Amino acid sequence: MDFTIVVYSSYLFFLSEFLLMLVKRSKNTEIKIKYDRKSLLLFWITIPVVITLGFYIANTQEWNSMNQIIAIIGIGIFLIGIVLRWISIIQLKKGFTVDIAIGKHHTLKTDGLYKKIRHPSYAGLLLICIGLAISMNSIKSLIVINVPIFLAIAYRIKTEEEVLTKAFGNAYTAYKQKTHKIIPGIY
Repeated sequence: MDFTIVVYSSYLFFLSEFLLMLVKRSKNTEIKIKYDRKSLLLFWITIPVVITLGFYIANTQEWNSMNQIIAIIGIGIFLIGIVLRWISIIQLKKGFTVDIAIGKHHTLKTDGLYKKIRHPSYAGLLLICIGLAISMNSIKSLIVINVPIFLAIAYRIKTEEEVLTKAFGNAYTAYKQKTHKIIPGIY
């Protein structure tokens, strides 16, 4: 195994996100509330820039067995993130959109992955980025990728929770008290 597996993994990630962008945008005829506050734009700028920078400073030299083990662990975390993100998207069905919007027939999802965490798709996104950065075998890549990604996710969650509170009121407030944002027991 060499660094090309890391490159192919990033292609898989970008392909999946591109498909989401094409298929899961809110449709104006079905929207009750739309309030994205440029958070999608922030994602579309932050993610490619920091991942590209992460690749630029990554350890791409000839790898020894320890580098390969680290890369395999990173790819494993990356794949867990992909699965978590897509399961959460599938569980939301039509309720998931890439832009922050509440549809006319939107209901509050509180079961499945959403029983313990409010934003499992962002937890998946964070795992994707952490795994990809780990697989680059560079502490600098890990920091350069994940600090901005975490800040972008935190901003997006803040924006999304404002909309969800407006749409679902006390039901969402009660749900927030029983769950964590993206990391069970921590955050």
